[in-house]
Amino acid sequence: MKKIVIVTATRAEYGLLSPLIKRVDEDNALELDLIVTGTHLSHKHGYTIDDIRNDGVKIAHEIPILEDDNTPYGISITMANAMKGFAKCFKDNRPDIVVILGDRTEMLGVAAAALNERIPIAHVHGGEVTEGAVDDCIRHAITKMSYIHFASTEAYRQRVIQMGEEPDRVFNVGALGVENILNQKLMEEDEIRADIGIPTGTNYVVVTFHPATMEDDTASYQVCELCKAMNDRLEFFYLITGANADVGGDCINEYLQDFVEAHSNALFVTNLGMRRYLSAIKHASFVMGNSSSGIIEAPAIGTPTINIGDRQKGRIHGPSIIDCNPKRDDILFAMKRAMDLDVSNRDDLYGKGDTSVRIVEIIKDILTKGIDMKKEFYDLSQSRN
Repeated sequence: MKKIVIVTATRAEYGLLSPLIKRVDEDNALELDLIVTGTHLSHKHGYTIDDIRNDGVKIAHEIPILEDDNTPYGISITMANAMKGFAKCFKDNRPDIVVILGDRTEMLGVAAAALNERIPIAHVHGGEVTEGAVDDCIRHAITKMSYIHFASTEAYRQRVIQMGEEPDRVFNVGALGVENILNQKLMEEDEIRADIGIPTGTNYVVVTFHPATMEDDTASYQVCELCKAMNDRLEFFYLITGANADVGGDCINEYLQDFVEAHSNALFVTNLGMRRYLSAIKHASFVMGNSSSGIIEAPAIGTPTINIGDRQKGRIHGPSIIDCNPKRDDILFAMKRAMDLDVSNRDDLYGKGDTSVRIVEIIKDILTKGIDMKKEFYDLSQSRN
């Protein structure tokens, strides 16, 4: 039996990984080792390890790594804590492969620890571009440390190959978030409204705004402009979710919480959980902010997105996404456009909902054949000769 480690450090990441975690756990040929770390173990961020426990998922290891602050220094220490904590875990409990999703800074420490132990890494969501966030560099770095690559579109698959990865180890499997939407039984509109506390008869907007970490001190200005725009459109109810644990995240949360305290038509929640979050998106007039969920999940469910600023710049998206600058007037114009947007045709750009099935089949096949960690660089110029 092959031991598969899956690592989760945030509420959003766990939601995306849920179908894969379940599928690995139910496969008789595989042994799941779920490692929980990061904000899951932080009361400040909702202590979302309880959500995992409530799902009945067995947790193999809990590795605390998070520093108290999200300054650049604090983020660096968190990365160092991740490398140290996971190095010991991998030394004492060696898996056959480690699955890492995306681009979080702490995941670079996890990947480095696995690489040093010569444990193969399967990387999910490589090849994507988000020019406004440091995640962009982290994602590409993890790609080069990984052995198997699960891209969410063909364009991203080609980009991973462009980075020198052998095409036979790079797969276009779609996005796990789309699988969640297409297979999860979501709540009806009256149910989600009653559950969260959204008034009936009022259009509502889901707002998720994170710092653009490749920009210098823009978080306070940008979230202030967002709050000004929301203040100008008080006919909406605003369901606001908390920013992640990036540099500037605390600042954004403070502004948004101040907005909620001053407005009866707004609610701030740290964590909705996957089912409630997707249900809220499904029935919203539109989503607004700069989360990847607005690029990948919202279009698949038929909800317009207002994508603010450069955090997601470079990520492939369909016609239901409206890009705008982080300025009040631009946001207001985008809000007007979103209400008039025709989204009757749902977007299948990020797959058709079978991502976890394909990932498990590919991992099993590759582990059966055996892995040679000495990768050759795949040169595009040579491949054309």
